[in-house]
Amino acid sequence: MSAMRLMKSLFGGLALFALSACQPEAPSPQDAFFENLKRHCGEAYAGKLVSKDEVDSDFAGKKMVMHVRECSDTELRIPFHVDDDHSRTWVITKTDAGLRLKHDHRHEDGSEDAVTQYGGDTIYEGAKSRQVFPVDQYSIDMFLKEGLDVSIVNVWAMEINEAFFAYELSRPNRHFRVEFDVTKSVETPPAPWGFED
Repeated sequence: MSAMRLMKSLFGGLALFALSACQPEAPSPQDAFFENLKRHCGEAYAGKLVSKDEVDSDFAGKKMVMHVRECSDTELRIPFHVDDDHSRTWVITKTDAGLRLKHDHRHEDGSEDAVTQYGGDTIYEGAKSRQVFPVDQYSIDMFLKEGLDVSIVNVWAMEINEAFFAYELSRPNRHFRVEFDVTKSVETPPAPWGFED
């Protein structure tokens, strides 16, 4: 190979290396999931119970609305309204290791319920459309303290795609799933208990 051809080959390789080094890294599945949900910020969507567990029969037929109410670069707060019960807010937070899901439960006067701030952290990458949150130690300790021993093996999951958002709770002999139609916004619900409009 001539010196000229060798130099052209070397420069071409260096150019390709420099170009590839400048390419932005693809977001992690957790970051992509977070952004997929964040793009619905400010919107509210109607949902329904789709699981068939008899223990959740009191949820069947009730008006359910999720509201992607507060959004930052690191946290999303999504109240889950069931009829006139505005006690529940899902809180999704970015962590150094992935994502964290917590449940903020309040009484009508705004005070925290005895069972609140429970949830878990992602332990594997998941997908941009689905993330899974096994129960964390804080929640296990609280469940045991409050006599909710069956909950110490809880696993929560969330899904988001072009058609629906889903929230799940699973454990042995228990499955709860609600789905919300994200193709059509509904009227914004009132503020969750403990928070101002």
